[in-house]
Amino acid sequence: MKPPRVAIVDYGVGNLMSIKMGVERAGGLPKITANMDEALEADAIILPGVGAFKPAMRFLQPYKDRLIEALKGGKPLLGICLGMQLLFDESLEGGLTKGLGIFRGRVVPLPRGVRTPHMGWNSLKILRDNPLLEGVENGEYFYFVHSYYPDTVGNHILALTEYGVEFPAVVGAGKIYGTQFHPEKSGPQGLRILKNFVGRIAVEG
Repeated sequence: MKPPRVAIVDYGVGNLMSIKMGVERAGGLPKITANMDEALEADAIILPGVGAFKPAMRFLQPYKDRLIEALKGGKPLLGICLGMQLLFDESLEGGLTKGLGIFRGRVVPLPRGVRTPHMGWNSLKILRDNPLLEGVENGEYFYFVHSYYPDTVGNHILALTEYGVEFPAVVGAGKIYGTQFHPEKSGPQGLRILKNFVGRIAVEG
């Protein structure tokens, strides 16, 4: 079985090389690209996670319908941090901005009284078994860097964490996933998440 081709979308954010290295270690063939036509031809897509909601959606907007159609057709996607937030209906970051609308909910600021950005290691409270979380123990720690979180309810919430408020740390439905933390910065347990994602592509892509 050939390693799956994974497109890491470059919409002007940072940390792309760390994700690329993580995907390589997980057994995928990653390619960083700013060409969404190329990204949509890959076996799977990663929306990376350092940047702001509004400019990222400005980049994605011309391809929104094609991207959603591809996801409905079964193309796997992993959104990391900002990439996860883009999967929701809308965000208040930088003014109200519509997202991809894959999951219902609004991205809102962390509560007053906590230091932002939230930067550091937090543990997961796993709510549901899912292939993305296979081998990940309840209470394991992952690395977060963010100032906003998705305010949402539903079965798409796979794991929670807490920082001033309890919020989704992992979401998923079908082969569409999001992590509010950075798996590429989270050591062996983060690599496990990436391996699980790549494994989903290899088995079902």
